[in-house]
This record gives sequence, structure tokens and C-alpha cells, in this order.
Amino acid sequence: MTSQIPLITLNNGVKMPTLGYGLFQVPVDIAKRCVKDAIDCGYRLIDTAQAYQNEQGVGDAVKESGIKREEFFITTKVWISNFGYEKAAKSIDLSLQKLSTDYIDLLLIHQPYGDYYGAYRAMEDAYKAGKVRAIGISNFYNDRFLDFADNATVKPTINQIEANVFCNHQDNRTLFNKYDTKTMAWGPLAQGKNGIFTNPLLEDIAKAHQKSVAQVAIRYLLDLGMVVIPKSTHKERMAENFNVLDFSLTKDEIARIKSLDIGHGLIVNLFDEQARLGLYDHLKKYKI
Repeated sequence: MTSQIPLITLNNGVKMPTLGYGLFQVPVDIAKRCVKDAIDCGYRLIDTAQAYQNEQGVGDAVKESGIKREEFFITTKVWISNFGYEKAAKSIDLSLQKLSTDYIDLLLIHQPYGDYYGAYRAMEDAYKAGKVRAIGISNFYNDRFLDFADNATVKPTINQIEANVFCNHQDNRTLFNKYDTKTMAWGPLAQGKNGIFTNPLLEDIAKAHQKSVAQVAIRYLLDLGMVVIPKSTHKERMAENFNVLDFSLTKDEIARIKSLDIGHGLIVNLFDEQARLGLYDHLKKYKI
């Protein structure tokens, strides 16, 4: 593992980098190139998913990098069309094949929709069989998280949710921490929404550290104890997003950034039941 990347220890003892490269919305035809660029920039945590349909690009890039497999931490997610025990078990083997690996470092349930309990049982069995080093969940908010964490045989190591300067999930993370479940932030740059890159407060803090607003936004989540997976298809921005390990924010700066919090995600507001139901209805259309 690249030594300069800080590590966290998951509840099963597995160590995980706190900064990685996310492949959400990275087109299939450029995924391999993007992962190679990310590896060149120093990333070793690579986050993909069955639904992204770019697992093959990740596997090819890692295999062709010339770097030992154990230096990487590969995360993928079981998609809702593969939920249920049998389908999930088959999908895990297919993900292993696409990723050109004998094991997945972290495997997540992508959404709390449908028979995700059956899928998680398949993940638990894959974990026990050594196909997976750690398992967890994604997009589970407090109600679903509590029900799940209290009933799962293998407690989730990670909950990956949307988190950024506009939504830091303090209350959620306090609950997750009670179960020793770490928080992993997707959408850390809010996909450019809400004027994040021209926000005066963030610009002021960035100027004080001679950093960019994007770097301050990523550092903020790291300083709050989250795992962060920024995404870009441009190598220079990948490098910029990775160059956040040589500074920290002060307590005052963190408090000022917390004032931007609106209490829910900008990309997907899963606190809104109608929005959540609409999202799940939308997700049913996607089959892989």
C-alpha cells in the first residue's frame, strides 16, 4: 500500500486507505485509461460497482500496472437486479472475473431496495470463503441502517453515502460509529452543485492554505474521519484531488465549513421519503 496514504482499520481488522479514486459515471470506454492515470497519481483505493459497468476497465488497469495486487484496495457493489441469494452469489463471481482478481477487498450492497438481505447473505458466504476481505453497505440511512446492523450476522464495515461540505451526516455518523461502521463519502465534490467551486468561504480557506477549493472540500471530509473517493476523468484533477495529504484544516476552519451544511444530500436526498421512493422506482429500470 502506498505509504503516504493514511489507513483506517475496519471492524474486522482489515486496513483501508482513506483516500481513493471513484468511478461513478466514468464511461466504460475510458475507464481503463482513467484508472491507469489514477494509479500514476498514487491512488490505490479504487471504487467501482456492477452498476457502473466499468469493473473490466478496473481489472485491466490494475493487472497491467505492474504493481502487486496486494498494494491495491478494490471496492465494488452488488446491484439491485442481482439481489437475492442465488443471483448475488453468481454476480460476485462475475465481478471477480471482470476485475481479474481472486478476491475483492470491500464488497457493498449498493442500495437498500428489494431482497438485499438475501444478497448480503451471499456476501457473508463470499466473505467466509475468502473471496471478499470485508463487506458493507451503501446509501443506508438511519432507519434502514439500524434494522440491518441489528440483524446482519457479519456487521457492515462501511456505509458509503453521499457526503460533502453541504452534508456531513454528523448524526448519521454518530450512529454508524456505535456499530463500528466507518463512513465512506461518495460525491465529495457535490458534482459541482450549489456553487461549491466559487463559494466565498471555501475560497477564503483555500487561499489560506494555498490549495484549491476542491482540495479543501476533500480535506474537510478526511479531517472528519471519512474515507473519500473523488472522481475525475482528467489526470491533472486526479493529481490535484490526491494532493491533500500535506495539510489539515484548523478547528475553526472545520466549524466554518460546517455552517454550509443543509442537512441532506444535494445529489440524492434520501431523507425525503417521496424522493427515496421515486429513486427506487427509477432504479428498477436498470438491469445488468
